[in-house]
Amino acid sequence: MREKITAPQPGNDGRRGIQSVETGFPLLAALVDSGAALTLRDLATRAGMTSAKAHPYLVSFTRVGLVQQDPSTGQYELGPFALQMGLVSLQRLDPVRVALPQVNLLAGEIGHTLAIAVLGSHGPTMIHISEASYPVHVNMRKGTVMSMLHTATGHVFAAWLPPKIARHYIEREAGDTAVVTSISPLRPTAAALETQLSQIRSTGIAQALGNPLPGIDALSVPVFDHSGNIVLALTSLGPATLFDARAQGPIALALKECAAAISGKLGYRPER
Repeated sequence: MREKITAPQPGNDGRRGIQSVETGFPLLAALVDSGAALTLRDLATRAGMTSAKAHPYLVSFTRVGLVQQDPSTGQYELGPFALQMGLVSLQRLDPVRVALPQVNLLAGEIGHTLAIAVLGSHGPTMIHISEASYPVHVNMRKGTVMSMLHTATGHVFAAWLPPKIARHYIEREAGDTAVVTSISPLRPTAAALETQLSQIRSTGIAQALGNPLPGIDALSVPVFDHSGNIVLALTSLGPATLFDARAQGPIALALKECAAAISGKLGYRPER
């Protein structure tokens, strides 16, 4: 179930506001959260108010285009101006800018190296690295391209990119010296790779144990935008003796929570 949008607490920052606006906000939040048209009764119930109290707010919201009412069913849904506001907001969103504060905060909490990767011309490319609180001898820096076949970061993109795009990057990395790949020359079969990627999609996280660097483990998770497309990967890594690489361990859970928060800020709403 996707995260429910809730109204902010009025007056919690000490500044003067318009109480009626804050009181009516739960109605808009309920429409956003439902993703569908609602009757007056259902909408009021979800917003925690009576129909009699909700109706005047809906009249005003309708007049300014935040809400519209279907004349045939009487149901309410978001209006044209609300949709325009959403589109403008999405157009201004920069995934990396949105992710940086969250990632830097998480890096300080877990104490391990944490990086952001995007899909570049050669493949998944590291664009930001928060170093661990202890020295880690890993040849990874901004601009490093990660293998789609042999790294946790690459597996995340391979798992959630459209198959044709994923295949393009997998095929082009052969012989590409810019790509950080495995020390092993073995290439997984298509069936073995798909089984692995299916498992990653199921658990929501990719693991790399001692690969591509022996003794270094990594975890990586996807970040999605409003259309459900993968836009970033968050990857944490460290020495196997210090780094908890379990798929249900505290680092993995913290990564998933951080990625979900960033995805939410980018407008992603997972299906119920």
